[in-house]
Formats: sequence, structure tokens, C-alpha cells
Amino acid sequence: MSEMSGGRVAPGEAGRVSRPGDEDLDTRRAPRGATRSATSTGAPSDVGVLGGGRMGAGIAHAFLLAGSRVTVVERDADAASAASARVLESVAASVARGTADDDEAAIAARFATSTDVADFARAGLVVEAVPEDLELKIDALTRVEAVLPPEAALASNTSSISIDQLAALLDRPDRFLGMHFFNPVPASSLVELVRGDATQGTLVAEAREWVHAIGKTPIVVADAPGFASSRLGVALGLEAIRMLEDGVASAEDIDAAMTLGYRHPVGPLRLTDIVGLDVRLGIAEYLSSTLGERFAPPALLRRMVAEGKLGRKTGEGFYLWDAP
Repeated sequence: MSEMSGGRVAPGEAGRVSRPGDEDLDTRRAPRGATRSATSTGAPSDVGVLGGGRMGAGIAHAFLLAGSRVTVVERDADAASAASARVLESVAASVARGTADDDEAAIAARFATSTDVADFARAGLVVEAVPEDLELKIDALTRVEAVLPPEAALASNTSSISIDQLAALLDRPDRFLGMHFFNPVPASSLVELVRGDATQGTLVAEAREWVHAIGKTPIVVADAPGFASSRLGVALGLEAIRMLEDGVASAEDIDAAMTLGYRHPVGPLRLTDIVGLDVRLGIAEYLSSTLGERFAPPALLRRMVAEGKLGRKTGEGFYLWDAP
């Protein structure tokens, strides 16, 4: 996701949908106060999402259903086209289930994809959703901040990287916070808001309203390694992997212990497959470096990642999955 500075994608190339006012993007600056406007639900009128993978597409879907105009920026035309298909497929499913207030055409008219971060110039909120890599996130966030109006909010969907560490390299750290969504976004009811040392209290209050507007529940946590959710979730997942490695029980029975015994909606090993073994390994390595040996990745996790068994996205992890 390090190269996203190209031009806008033409209609038909990446599913970009023309909509009224697009011609104003050439000014690269929204009128003062425009970024604070909101939909009838309380969501920002214009939302940007940097990165259109599974998480980014889910975030875009959530704000589209709340009435926002949403632009997803990807690294190139092919990635933008794939992101468009991902989002519109998810929208169609919501319409079919009767969980969307508008029809597909109305929602699609509020959606666009691009390869140029300058197309975020109208946004009241931009959520960065690039892979969990510190340098990649710093590059992405600094480039996005450069095109945003001063009053716009910038958020990272990071699940573990320090918000203060990211904010230290921004010009407006007071308008920056963590907005950690959960996978899959459409089915998850939680958003973890991470407040950095410099984050405005008013921004946290705004973010709470936005989360409620998209039909989810916010929790607010201080910036700390792994925040609340990843720290707890990874600890459970790593211990489950160690139990499997030690032959304590099968993956199915370890998961059943948590779904049936503790009423977790999904077991820790199946969840690791859904999240991605490589993603979980990266978070574990970061937490191990900051919080100590108790988060050291098990050898089994390292071996499976080295073998390319990353979970659902590759068709095999602790379980076998349909071909991605």
C-alpha cells in the first residue's frame, strides 16, 4: 500500500462512480466547515478509507449504510477495482437482507474508488486501513494528512501499533485517534477507540457518535500495546496454539471449550484462521517486544506462517477452508 499517489481511476477501470460535486475535488480543498457536516444518522457526510482490503471494504460498507459518501483509495487501478467489487457485493447482501435503508443504486451513487489520496480533500473523516506495518502506516498517514483540511479527523484501524508513536510524526496529532474495527466488520458490533496523549477530548466524543451512527458500540481505551482487545484476544489465541502444539486437545475441541463453555461466538483457533496467521504473528511479535515473553509466538505459529498456511485467505490454517 506504499504507492497510492496516482491519478483518479476512470469509470469502468475501478468502479469509480461519478457523483455530484466531484468536479470540486480539483480544488483539493473543501469549503471551511464542510468536514463537520453529518448525515441524518450522525455519521460524517464524507468519509475516506485508505485501503480496500477485507477490513477497509467493511469500514466503507458501514459508513455507506449510515448515509455517508465514501471514497476508498487503493494503490492502483486493479486494487481499486477489486475493492469496489468487495464493497458493492457487501452492500448488495445488506440490501437483500433488508438491513439497508436505501436501495443498491442509491448507495452506489455515494461510493467511489480512486488511486489518489487528494480525493480525500472533502472528507470529514479518513480511516487508514493498510496492513499492520509501522513504516507503511506512517507513510500512509502522513500523505493523507497533507491533503486534509485542518478540522478533518484522521484515524488508524491499527490493532496493536501505538497511536502516540504514529501521532508523533503528524502535524495535527490532536485530530488523530485509533478506530479499531473488527473482522468481519458488517457482523461485528464493536469499535475500539484508542485515545492518544494528544487526541482532543472533543474528537473522542465525535468518534463515539460516529460509531453509534453506524450501528456499533464504542469502547474507549488509552494508548497501550495491544490496546484492550488485541492484548486479550492474542493472549488467548497464543495459549490455544500452545495447547495444540503440546497435544492437549484437537483444534476443534479447544475451540469448543470456549464457544460452548464460555459462550465465545468463535473459538480462538478458528478466529486466528479468520484474522490470518501472519497478522496474528505480527501482532504477537510486536507485543512480545513491548510487553515481554508471555506474548512470544509459539513455534507452531511461526512454522505454519513459513509454510504459507495463513488461514482462510490461503485455504488452510488450523482448519481447511474453501479456496479463497
